Amino acid sequence: MTQQQLADRAGVHVGTLRKIERGARGAGDAVLTAIADALGIDVSVLLGAHDRSAGRVRAALPGLSAVIATYDMPDDGPVRPLSELRSAVEAAERKRLNAQYVSIAESAASLLGELFRAFDQSADEGRPAVARLLVSALRTADAAAYKYGAHDLSARLIDLMRWSAPHAGDQVVGATVAYVRTETYFAARAHDAGLRALEVAMDRVPAPSTPATSAALGALHMRAAVIAGRTRCAAAAHHHLAEAERLSEDVEEGTYGGTAFGPESVRIHAVSVAVSLGGDHTAAALDVARQWKPALTLPAERRSGFYIELARAQLWSGRPDDAYESLKVARHIAPLHAREHPWVREDVAKIRRIRRADVEDLSSFAEWCHAGDA
Repeated sequence: MTQQQLADRAGVHVGTLRKIERGARGAGDAVLTAIADALGIDVSVLLGAHDRSAGRVRAALPGLSAVIATYDMPDDGPVRPLSELRSAVEAAERKRLNAQYVSIAESAASLLGELFRAFDQSADEGRPAVARLLVSALRTADAAAYKYGAHDLSARLIDLMRWSAPHAGDQVVGATVAYVRTETYFAARAHDAGLRALEVAMDRVPAPSTPATSAALGALHMRAAVIAGRTRCAAAAHHHLAEAERLSEDVEEGTYGGTAFGPESVRIHAVSVAVSLGGDHTAAALDVARQWKPALTLPAERRSGFYIELARAQLWSGRPDDAYESLKVARHIAPLHAREHPWVREDVAKIRRIRRADVEDLSSFAEWCHAGDA
């Protein structure tokens, strides 16, 4: 885009944009957000400083808490037609898949408030459609809350997903909620309970007769494989991974019910399972990575996660330089996802200790992700 095109798309005067680019003037949060939206990126890419991005997310979370506290008696306000709400929810979902957490956090309260009003005002025949949108929007808001360590808020958002799901009249939606609910078990390190909950959810999914039902069941198996890996139960992890792979043969890689599923997603989870199991299994993660890399068409958050998992396998295998290169790739793909991932901080801190040198590039990376806090 030319400067004029960017200015027009962002609603900013071109003279202002030129001064910002020259460093002749600063840019406030509203202007930076408008420019980021015009570029189709998260504002964190423009902010640079870790504390400023994190601060904007955390500043938005109390407003989100206030909105969900009154889910059953929402404030008065406008409600757009269902088609416009659907477009807004789909746009928010794309931001979640691409790890645009600042934008998510700052817009979630408004969107959820409107959806609560729409649900409250809808007639019985219209409620299922609104309920499905609510589940998706709550999941998107949860992504920001969970990523920034607001686990109590995350649990409340997931509880509201569970409240909304029965109104959707679709068992596949229930599978989506079960998939997301696993976060609460990860946060509490209650892996055995999480695995049991996933197995119960699998029993409730309709027979895999369509791409949507195959993907719903396959995603649960992917999640179960990872959580079984965290319990170091290799047999269960490999069983669920094999089931996910079998189901992925019936679908094309894509996003189903808000979750990426298909052969490539299963391959990424194979790396995750190998890293979770550790020990001799780590070699399996390296074998996958030697033969394959995730396609650019996969959601940014999932691709970034692959390189974060790979970096841990490389570090454990005595290859700190390769691990650091993988972490830089993860950062390039989804900066906020990488920056807020605890494994990134732990691994960068360990790489610095192994190298025993204050390499400028590595030190800059460590400062960026607050590796000293690991």
